[in-house]
This record gives sequence, C-alpha cells and structure tokens, in this order.
Amino acid sequence: MKTKNIGLIIVIFIIMSLIITVSNIYENTEETQKQGAKAEQFKIISSTENKDLEKILLDYAKNEKINLKIEYAGTIDIMDKINSGEQYDAVWASNSIWLYMLENSSKIKNSKSISINPVVFGIKKSKARELGFIEKEVYTKDILQAIEQGKLKFTMSSATRTNTGATAYLGFLNTLAGSPEVLTKEHLSSSQIKQSLTKFFTGVTRSSGSDEFLDSMFINGDYEAVITYETSIININKRLQESGKEPLYIVYAKDGVSISDSPFAYIDNKNEKKAEEFQKIQSYLLSMEGQNELVKTGRRVWYGGINENVDKTVFNPEWGIDTTKYIVPVKYPNAQVIKEALAVYQEEFRKPVHTIFCLDYSGSMYGDGNKQLVKAMEYILTQESAKKDLLQFSSKDKITVITFSNKILNTWNTLDGSKTSQIINKIKEERPVGGTDIYTTAQKALEILEKEDMNTYNTSIILMTDGNSNRGSYRDLENAYNKVNIDIPIYSIMFGEASDKQLNEIANLTNAKVFDGRTNLLQAFKEVRGYN
Repeated sequence: MKTKNIGLIIVIFIIMSLIITVSNIYENTEETQKQGAKAEQFKIISSTENKDLEKILLDYAKNEKINLKIEYAGTIDIMDKINSGEQYDAVWASNSIWLYMLENSSKIKNSKSISINPVVFGIKKSKARELGFIEKEVYTKDILQAIEQGKLKFTMSSATRTNTGATAYLGFLNTLAGSPEVLTKEHLSSSQIKQSLTKFFTGVTRSSGSDEFLDSMFINGDYEAVITYETSIININKRLQESGKEPLYIVYAKDGVSISDSPFAYIDNKNEKKAEEFQKIQSYLLSMEGQNELVKTGRRVWYGGINENVDKTVFNPEWGIDTTKYIVPVKYPNAQVIKEALAVYQEEFRKPVHTIFCLDYSGSMYGDGNKQLVKAMEYILTQESAKKDLLQFSSKDKITVITFSNKILNTWNTLDGSKTSQIINKIKEERPVGGTDIYTTAQKALEILEKEDMNTYNTSIILMTDGNSNRGSYRDLENAYNKVNIDIPIYSIMFGEASDKQLNEIANLTNAKVFDGRTNLLQAFKEVRGYN
C-alpha cells in the first residue's frame, strides 16, 4: 500500500513539474513576443489635431497586423523631437513648411498631403453681421480696419508655438505685403507692413500655446472671435449649439487664406518592413474609404476647389462655410524667411504682455527644487537663451516676480522685458523658508494686473508651487477674481508634492490650465511661456 502511495506521489510530482515547465515556456514565449512586437512597433509622431482620427488608423492597422503607436505633440515640439534624434517611423504634421525646416530633412521621404484645412476667422454671427461680413467678400484690410477701430477682438494660438498661429501670421504678412510672388526678408523691414501687423495683433485678447487648448478656452470663455482651423470651428460650433450658445461665422479673406496640407511622410531609418507598413497606411489615408472618413470630420480633401456635394450638417452654410467657391491660398516663403519672420514677430509685432511669476520659496523648495527653479527662471528671463525657442520677452513687455512662502516675501518688476539681470540676481539670492500660501499670492498678482491697460497688454499669472497650500483660502481668491471681472488666466506649474486639486480649481476658475513640472521644471516653464 505504501509502495502504491509513493508511486502516486511520484507521478503527481512529475505532472506538476511538467505543468510548471510548460507554463514557464509559455510565459517566456509570450514575453519574447511582446518584446518582439515592441521592437517592430510602427511609431507615428502626429500633430494634436489628428487625435480624432486615431481610432480609424488603429482599426486599419489592426486589420493589417501593423503594431501601430501614435504619439501626439504640437508643431514646434514635433520638430524638436525629430531634430533631437527621437526615433519615429513616420510624421503626420500640420503643414509641409515644417518638414522643410527640419535639420535633417533629407530623411523625410514620400511626403503626401492627406487633407486640406484652411486657417480662418470664426466670428460670432451677430458680430460678423454688425461688421458687414455676412455673405460678402471680405479682404484682410477689412478685418484690419475693424480691429483698428476697436470693433473686433479675437483669440488665437501662439505664432511661435503652433501651426495655426504661425501660418495665420504668415498669411497676414503675405497679403499685407500685396501677395508678392516671393515673400522676402525685405518685406519684413517695410515700415508700412510693420505698422499694419502691429495694429493687427492689438486685437488679440488671449493667446494659447496649443491649438487643442484654444478650442476649449474659447468655449469656456466669452470671446468675439477666434483664428483657427475650419475643422476646429466646426467642432466648436457643435459644442456651442449643444450649450444653446451663439455659433461662429467663418470669414475667408478674399485676398488669401492660409492652408494647412496635413502631410504624412516616411522617416527613412533604412528598414524595408517599416517602409512597406508606411506605404500601406499612407495609401489607406489617400484611398476613397480613408478620404471619406476625413470628410466626416470636416476636413477638405479637395485643394481649394469646388465641392457642392458635401454633408451640410458638417459643412454647414449657416456657419459661413462655403465649399462652392475657390479659396485663394497664400504662398509661404522659404524656410529662412519663415524663421526670420517668427523672430521678428516675437520681438516686434506681438502684442505686449504683462506677466507675473508667482514663485514658491517655501521650506520644502530647499536644495534641488530651488536649484531647478533658479535654472528655469534664468533660462526664461535671459534673452539669449530664450531666443533659441522663440520664447524671449521683448522690450515692450512688463515682468513682475512675486516670491512667497506662507506669506509674500518680495516683489520685483521691470518695465522692459529685455532688461532682466537684476531680477535674475534677486531670484538667485532668495532663500526658501516657511510654509505655503498660493491664494494670497495669486490675489496680490490680480490686484496688480487689474490696474493694467488691457488694450495695450495681454496679462497672465504663472503660479509655480511644490506643495499643498496650508495658508490662505480658495474662496477668498474666487471672490477676488469674480470681483475683478477681467479675463486674467492663472496658469499653474505643479512641482514636488503640489496639490493638483488646488491648482485645477484655480485653472477652472480662470479658464487656464496646469502644467506638470515634476519631471522637468524647465520644460514646464517653456511650455507655459507659449500661453502668454
């Protein structure tokens, strides 16, 4: 009996060993497959406006057994990522002009336009009617005249950080120069063009560092007009109608409209399989099936021409959308002139800003946190370094720095944004101490900015903190903000153990957003500068 039991135990032991062995083989095989799949991933870096097309692409890739990954970024960030050597297999940009400006543009192969998206003015319909822009031919000079007379204010994305902002600016530059065959550096130095563009940008009431945030900012705010993609205005209008709000009316300048051609291009890393996968994806996007999917989202797939057979619930004529007329596309200059034009915009044409930095010097910032803060502020406030990212302040800008802990420590100002050496030295000398009170500091910044001339300056507050506010009151800040009743965004940079709940409350109150600086504080400061 004992022999039988021993034999049974041995058999059970052998079976269990076999099960464990097979299980380990399966797990190792599965892990190997995962690693292999990851190695064979087809990676696209795409502009953020293509997010609504993600499911369409992923479904197609799944059917074709392509392990597709899509990463999204803003226009300038895409260029930075590719230039810095980050590995991607394809790029889906907003506009072909950015591909030509890449440092290693020779790696970009087989670029083809996927769709057409005009960058246009969307104006509240009642305001467009008041200005006489309904159902008539409107020229850039008509829009400029309305702005000069104080009859039109608008929001837009940053000309140095986004595609819509940059191409809209280049379009205005081109038409105000008389739509020359080739736009040159000489046009940038024309006193008449400088004067016209400076006046044009006085109409800007809020600027966004991303096209994506611009849409939500507009919907959550109370603004007359916006410069953005035609597709964005279609989506904005849908949401406005759902909320029972007045829709926007699209105005296409008769003398020229900036067009984004949405190029999809291969990044040649000498991989034949990736080249084949790219060709499949691009061919699908350009196929009748793919193009029909794009049209459903409000993208045009015909270049400036006429299309009378469109879905009127998408391309709604009541919103001023006209697909029965030709759009005159503006001509973009060469890469060198574009770079020069963006630099001149940042220094001369852009509406001046008064920015207040509220910097946390509580005791928890001691050591590495304080070193990172000083490094970030030195970069942002030093013209030579900030120029590399077209983020520099100009001589027309005002800068205020408020340092705080559980109370306000110091306040420093400069009326010339190009002269910041004294403020930088003060920031270096300041020492962390005490607790944290973000609310009283933000209220102080509001008190300063409510006295500012909003017709001359765009205003914003940048609040950087590394902890929970254990002093002050959100309710007091809310009451102060509502009492001021001026559109002053309070952008926050979260660092260390900062409370995202507290900062998101402030962002929601002021129609702003929170930036995450916990892994890279300098990058967060660079990002937030695109919003003011």
